[in-house]
Amino acid sequence: MSKPPLLIAEWPLPPSATLGSSVRAKGIEREIRARLPWAASKCVKAEAGHIALRMPQAAAAEFSAASAKILRTLQGIEDLPVLPREAEDILTISARERHKWLKDGRLRSTGTRTVKLRGRAKAVTFHVFDPLHIEDVLDRDLPAVWREEDAREAAENRRRAAGKAALTRAGKGKAAAARNAREADAPRPKLEGWDAFEDEGLLR
Repeated sequence: MSKPPLLIAEWPLPPSATLGSSVRAKGIEREIRARLPWAASKCVKAEAGHIALRMPQAAAAEFSAASAKILRTLQGIEDLPVLPREAEDILTISARERHKWLKDGRLRSTGTRTVKLRGRAKAVTFHVFDPLHIEDVLDRDLPAVWREEDAREAAENRRRAAGKAALTRAGKGKAAAARNAREADAPRPKLEGWDAFEDEGLLR
């Protein structure tokens, strides 16, 4: 049995919007779905290079309304803030690197977003990023530069720690030597009654 014909509309999703990331494309898909009625949202899909809407012909009115909403949403979609996982995928970085570089200011946050995730009792707040900043970081290959900086810093920290440990060991050694010297130079205690004890010949 053949499937009933569908109403189909497609809109281009340029690289300037996705920044070459499938995770970012999925994020745009979720953003569009969030602005549509539930029934229409299930019919939206991010595909290679475009957003597609497919609905039954019986839903012509809903299809028309959804199409207009998608078109408005896609206008200026390049400015949609970049989410943490999207930034990691675009820049090919780890979550640890993202946290570190965000903390020291190399990755610049454009603000925070709070969402209630399905299955979680508490809302989650996270930093988002300006897509122009993320694109600049990508174009200049800054993650590679930052990794080299971090490696040099880690090596310098190890060198300093080793030097400090060596000084500590040397200090402890000198202190022990000085203590032994003081003990060797100190007069031996005179035991009371020792002379009489020795005169009795008890040690012979």
